[in-house]
Parts: sequence; structure tokens; C-alpha cells
Amino acid sequence: MSPSIRIAFIGNSLPRRCGIATFTNDLQHAVALSRPGADTAIVAMNDGGRSYDYPPIVRVQVDDGKLKDYIGAAESLNAGQFDAVSLQHEFGIFGGDAGANVLTLLSRLNMPVITTLHTVLSEPSAIQRRVLADIAGISSKIVVMAEKAKELLVSAYDVPERKIEVIPHGIPDVPYTSPEEAKLKLGFDGRPVLLTFGLLSPNKGIEVMIDAMPAVLRIAPATVYVVLGATHPNLVRSQGEAYRESLVARARARGVENHVLFLDRFVDLPTLLDFISMCDVYVTPYLNEAQMTSGTLAYSFGLGKAVVSTPYWHARELLADGRGVLVPFNDVATIGAEVAGLLTDHSRRESMRERAYAGSRAMTWARTAERYIRVFESVRGAMRPAVRAVPSEILFPTRSTLPPTVQLDHLRLMCDDTGLFQHAIHTIPDRSHGYCVDDNARALILASALNATGEQPMSDELVGRFAAFVQHAWNPQARRFRNFMGFDRRWAEEVGSEDSHGRSLWALGECARGDPNASRRKWAASLFLSALPAAQAFGSPRAWAFALLGLNSYAEAADLDSFARELRHQLAERLMSILASVETRQWGWFEKGLSYDNARLPQALIVTGLSTSVPSYVAAGLRSLRWLMNLQTTEGKLFRPVGSQSFGDELSPPRAFDQQPLEATATIAACCAAWRADSDVTWRADALRAFAWFMGSNDLSTSLVDIETGGCRDGLHPDRSNENCGGESLVSYLLALTEIRQLHRVGSNRLKAPLLRALHSDMPPTPVTH
Repeated sequence: MSPSIRIAFIGNSLPRRCGIATFTNDLQHAVALSRPGADTAIVAMNDGGRSYDYPPIVRVQVDDGKLKDYIGAAESLNAGQFDAVSLQHEFGIFGGDAGANVLTLLSRLNMPVITTLHTVLSEPSAIQRRVLADIAGISSKIVVMAEKAKELLVSAYDVPERKIEVIPHGIPDVPYTSPEEAKLKLGFDGRPVLLTFGLLSPNKGIEVMIDAMPAVLRIAPATVYVVLGATHPNLVRSQGEAYRESLVARARARGVENHVLFLDRFVDLPTLLDFISMCDVYVTPYLNEAQMTSGTLAYSFGLGKAVVSTPYWHARELLADGRGVLVPFNDVATIGAEVAGLLTDHSRRESMRERAYAGSRAMTWARTAERYIRVFESVRGAMRPAVRAVPSEILFPTRSTLPPTVQLDHLRLMCDDTGLFQHAIHTIPDRSHGYCVDDNARALILASALNATGEQPMSDELVGRFAAFVQHAWNPQARRFRNFMGFDRRWAEEVGSEDSHGRSLWALGECARGDPNASRRKWAASLFLSALPAAQAFGSPRAWAFALLGLNSYAEAADLDSFARELRHQLAERLMSILASVETRQWGWFEKGLSYDNARLPQALIVTGLSTSVPSYVAAGLRSLRWLMNLQTTEGKLFRPVGSQSFGDELSPPRAFDQQPLEATATIAACCAAWRADSDVTWRADALRAFAWFMGSNDLSTSLVDIETGGCRDGLHPDRSNENCGGESLVSYLLALTEIRQLHRVGSNRLKAPLLRALHSDMPPTPVTH
């Protein structure tokens, strides 16, 4: 490898001898020493101004909760033209749900990423699984430190085996020495010494070793147990020093307070090596079997220490074949007996030390760095596109990765006995903005969709509440629907927008077709017919589209009379007319600008064409939807809905932000309609891609949904998500999830309408390829 290699390391920056910060520093230093002249960069979470053994040429500080910092870090690394990025991943380092914020950085890099996973969970939560799968998908190589981790990645996360490298945790290269010199230096001469080192936290099992000390002291009365390390900063923030104080009290209660020494400090590397060198037995009584990596275990093993440990995964592999002693979890008697036995059996202890030291020579930082460099070299230059393609497992959620049910908890929270609130402050309903018929009509559409797809139905009480709101919105004198209502139940206007009237018609058509309550179906049909004539005078294309969707649903419940049939024809022809008047080879749309709910326009033409056997409607819908999907798909194959900052622009590409759930939901429904009408499987893939936007496959790599409650954030700003979870976004997500779950149920059976089997030969050429 050329000495001019440029590697950027991403990790955290807790104090010097702490976990990932230590590993990142040591690996960066080892790589630099192995390749004199190499350039390195450090991207550190919450960097407090720490120093590094080998100063990086680029140093980027990231506040783990600020997405703009991750974006800035990606821009810095891309500008620095680094050959590869080495990501040190551990849950809890990066901000966002399960550390999802780091995806914002990774997805923007134009060099290969090599990710070292310090933890691989055997039973992750849904969001932890998704985030780790996304990181694995973006990474060119995955490095783990134990064979068990490799097995889990292959079996539980579907990571290809060829992508995974097993490289043991690095260790300092120090001579094999007797403990006596270090004991004398540190003031422990003449005493048997046990040592546990690391950030103090309950999962370390220190209580077990304290409880075992009386048994040890009966055999070796001068023994001292040194617990070296500061309390974990996260624990200090939440509890202060209560945990450390409980351990001191425990030692006092067991009568061993003079034989257990707590050293509350961060130590530099030379001091740490002195403490490890002076111990006779190193103890890791950890309580969690799934501990995949322990740097302190690796260091003590590398210095040739006799180790007594519980059989967590890293220890089970490292201490096999007599290189250490494994004891059951939380077994006070066994750990006491094994420690005491080693302290009193000098020849056994020395034999174990020698085996450990000899077995660790391949783990020195110099050897570890060489193995990492070979991995860097294997991918160097292999992935340098302007925008990296996002792996299919990120873009296309499978049935197994979808939320298991359509949860309505947040929907119920957002309702009172009047109806669905418009807005929320975070997840708390915002009463000051009251209600609107738009959102309550959408909720009524959702209720019908749940019934039609076999999902757990909405409660009859909740459906009745939405229906009652739509009924109350009807103004019989004006023959129009009102839209906005204050929390005091006073209407803000006597006539709402054309779009809200059209959406109410759509909801009534769906209710008339699919509500399980016969009385409510009759109510919906009656109000639909009363409200339908107003649509004839509408000038809004979206109102036309919503009315057409309602007409097509109503037509499945009852025969259309001559007026309804003629109106359906008129509205479809109006959409055809404005498309013909504006469409060019470069601008394949109905209007000169893009606005909200865009995909509903082609969807309305497609479903109307299917219902009325008019191929030209279907062809125009497919053609315009293809054009729209081109605009809504990034070079990296992510779905990017038309940003609201574009509204009002004419004949120009849409702006990227702000992105709203409403657009993704409309796109999913339109693409599903297109897939039923057309043989192109791209439509199905596009629907899945649009749904993945909700789950985090978006420009900010940020999930918008709460799988447990069914809540959904209001969208994406350029640097962050909108944390408010209002009614429109909530119902949009639930509608999208319902449609995608149904899409997975039907599989490849796209229910193609018979008339379309000969449709393609009659279609005009599309101005823009999909």
C-alpha cells in the first residue's frame, strides 16, 4: 500500500481510556505507525478537545444530536478525498433512534466504509435491527472481533459472509514480566492482587466478586481486589455516584471493606499497563452473555495474566483451551473457589499466563493494524461513484421488516369526542388549532382501508366519531363541506376549500363501499349523492382527482346514475385536457408547478381508466406518474418527495425540502394502482421505495415513525426531522403501512384488469423514461 493512504476514523470521544475512544485512538495510531506518512482524520462524537497519540490532519467535532453536524462531517471527509472511512460502531455513541443519526453521515460519503462492530445483538429491537442492517448495507466490509459475531451477522442480519472479516481486538506489545516490580511501584508489594478495570456500571458484575471475597480471604488472607475506573458518564448523569456508593456499602456489609479498593479515576495507557502488570488474577465477572468485545479482557490477556471470567461470547473464544478460567454467570461460590485456587497454585497460574501471552502475539496493535490495512487496501478505490447506490435491503422493506401490525395508539391519543385534532406539539395534541374535515375524512378512509385489507379494524366508536365529524361539516344551505373548526366547536368558515370537499367525497365513497356497518354505508351513500353536484363547478385539479377516487369507490357499492357517470367522465376529461395543454417532453405534468398530493392526479386517471375501460386514461396516468417518479428518485435510488419549498415554482425541478408524509402516501397508492394496471414490476418497487422513506431510507437517514404507537413525525427539514406528530402525518403513515402490508400479502398477483392486456400497443410514447 502506498504510504499516502488517507483514512478517516469515526468514533466517540469520551475520556482517554474509555471503550470506543480508546480503540479509535489506538487503531489510528497503529495504522499511522505501520504506514509512515499516512494521513488520517478523526470524526469524534462530542469531542471535548482531547489529544491524540498521532495528531490527525483533519479533526471534526460532531454533536451527536445535531444532524447538520453529521452532514458537515461528510462534506469535510469528501473534500479531503480520503481513501476509506473506518467507522467504530457501538450502540449509545451516535444520536437518534438506535444511533440512526450516523446514517446521515455514511449515506453522503463517496468513499468506501469499513465498519467495526463492537456489539452485535442477538435479540435487537426492530429499530436496532434496521439501523444495523442499514449500516451493514452501506459498508464495503464489516469487521468483528469474535467468530460468534460473524455467525450472528450471517444468521440474524443476513449479512453476506464474504463481507465480514474477523480481526481480534488489538493489544499493546509489552514484554512478559513478573507482577512484583509493578506491585512495588504501585504500593501493593507482598499482597496477592485481583483486578477489574473499566467504566463502572451494573453489567460488570462487581457485586459478584465482592460477595466472593470472604471465600477468597479464607484461603489467601492478604488478597486485595482493586476496582479501577471511573463511573460510566451516562450513569453519573442519571444517578450521580449512587451505584459506586452501593458497591462500597456492599463491601462493608460483607466485612471486606479493607480488601476491596475502589480507584475512581481515568488512567493513561502507561498507568493502566502498570495496574494490569501488577495483578495476579484479572477478573471479568460480567453478567451479559452477549458481550461481544471486551477491550480490558484483551489487554489483560495480552499482558499474560491469569484470567477468571464469566462465559460471555468474547471470553468464551479468547480463554478456550486452558488460556483462562470460565465460571458460570452470577455464581459466587465458583468464582471465589477458582480465584482462590489460582492465587494458591503458582505453577498453574504461571502456566496459564504463559499460554495467554503466547496466544496473544497475533493480537498486537502492529499486527492488528496490518490486517486492517489489508482490508482498507482491498476496497480502496472500489466504490467511488458520485453517489453510492443504496442497498436493496434498505430501499425495499420486506414483509419481515415491516411493522408487524397497524398500531392505532397514537391515533386514539390524537382524538377527543369531537374528532381528530389537526396538530400536535411533539406527540401531545395541540388543541389550539382545533380540527379539520380534511384529516377526519382521511381517518374515515383509513377505517375503510383497514377493513378492506383484513387488518385489525378500527373501533366502531372511533369510526363513528370520524363519520359524525364529516356529517357535521356538511353545510346543507351552501351544499358544501366546511373545513376548519376551533376547539370550541365553532366553524371558521361556512364553505371550505374545493380540495377538502373533494376529499370528503372520497371518504364517503370509501365508506359506502367498505364499511362493515350497513347503516353507516347507507348514510355515506346518501351524503355522497347530496354533496356530489358541487364538484361539477370545481376548478382545482386535486379536487377533481379526489372526487374521481370517491366516484370509483362509490361505483363498487351502487350503480352510478346518469349524472354521476357524466360527472366522472367530465372530471377525467378535465385532467386529460390540462395534461395535454401543459405536457412537453421535458415537463410531463398537469400543471406548470408541483404542489401537494401530486400523485393523486395520475392515480385518479389510472383507477378511472380501469373502472370505465378507457385505456387513454390509464396511459396518461402511467405516463405522468413515470415522469413524477423520475423527479422523486435520487441518484442514490432513494425516494425524495417533492419539497414544499417548491410550491409556487414553475417548470423547474422540485426542491428537496421540506418533505412531508402526505407525498409518500400518495405515491405509494398511485404506484400500487399503476402496478395493478401495468406489467412493469418497477411500480411495485417504487411503492416499496416510497414506504422505506418513512422507515429511514431518506435524505437524512432518519426514521419518521414510532412502530410501537403508530405515530409519525410531520416530515423532514434540511437538517432535522419535524418532531411534531400531527393528524395528517399520522393518518398518512397508517394508510401507507396498510397499503404496503397488503402489497406484500398479494405478492406477485397484481390483479391485472383484462382490458389492459392489449393496452400497451395503443399507448403513446412516454416523454421521459422511468
